[in-house]
Amino acid sequence: MGVSRETGSSPPIEVSFCVVNTQQRDLLARGLDAIARERAELPVRCEALVIDNASTDGSAALARAHPAVERVIALAERRGKAHCDSLLLRSARGRFALLLNEDSELLPGATRALLEALSADQWAGAAGAALLRPDGSAQACAWRFPTPWTSLLAALGLARALVVQSRGEQTRRVDWCQSSALLVRRDAAAAVGYLDEQFFVYSDEVDFQKRLSVAGYHTLYVPAARAIHHEQLSSAQDSAPRIVELARNRDRYMRKHHSRAGAFAVRVLSALGYLLRALPAALTPGRSPTRALRHARASLMPGRGSGLRERAEAHNRALAKSARAPAHEQARPR
Repeated sequence: MGVSRETGSSPPIEVSFCVVNTQQRDLLARGLDAIARERAELPVRCEALVIDNASTDGSAALARAHPAVERVIALAERRGKAHCDSLLLRSARGRFALLLNEDSELLPGATRALLEALSADQWAGAAGAALLRPDGSAQACAWRFPTPWTSLLAALGLARALVVQSRGEQTRRVDWCQSSALLVRRDAAAAVGYLDEQFFVYSDEVDFQKRLSVAGYHTLYVPAARAIHHEQLSSAQDSAPRIVELARNRDRYMRKHHSRAGAFAVRVLSALGYLLRALPAALTPGRSPTRALRHARASLMPGRGSGLRERAEAHNRALAKSARAPAHEQARPR
């Protein structure tokens, strides 16, 4: 269901803030407050859209009541990030759409810097902000497109120097930026068919920017635009399904854009890289190789295991069962 608040008929909308929220009411509130501050400083007309991804924590109600938000799309079932971002891009009315996670908090001037960079380069299809951890340290957020070569560099411990592209103080062309704070040219997104919903989450933005590249567009990394990435999606309780989802969609990307041999090489090289990380962890007191070993196993066998897609499907089944239950059962105390 959608709820909208119109802001008038003129001038045309330049920027649409597009937020996907999944069960993170408090982080959503911080992100929307940051959007409100950004809008107050921009000289162009804006709108803000929020997709609430079948949350049960009151997130949709909070978004509807927030003064910065024009429209809330409350999904009845939990869907993947690529589906949500594509729906937002189709629903937005701005020339540009700023894709945001609920755990992304724009810092002052971020939107203006992204907008200026994208407006000045007609063949830039997307522009990504520099992402910071909550402690203010820089987070890698732009990379070369995945290939067997980049996987070999990562396995050898050279990714930070030769694969990561989010460095320097000047706007620069990169292969792809993380979509936690990514300004997209909407007509370019439409030209390539938006995001591929076969990617539930992870590698969806890589595939999207790869297809933009094939269509003649490029991506910019804009360090003058900064956002705090709270990374609520990396909690320990979710690590196993997230590892599975990460590996399966990395493999999906490779099979889509490279040969079978290339995809197999990336499986092996990715697993090797994680095994090389697991070894010192196993030999160091107080450290555990478990996480690296899970990554290695998932990388080598991406078709196995239960990922975030299956977790969402279980959530949807629980919602459907709750909706079918008689009222007295739904209210039964625990």
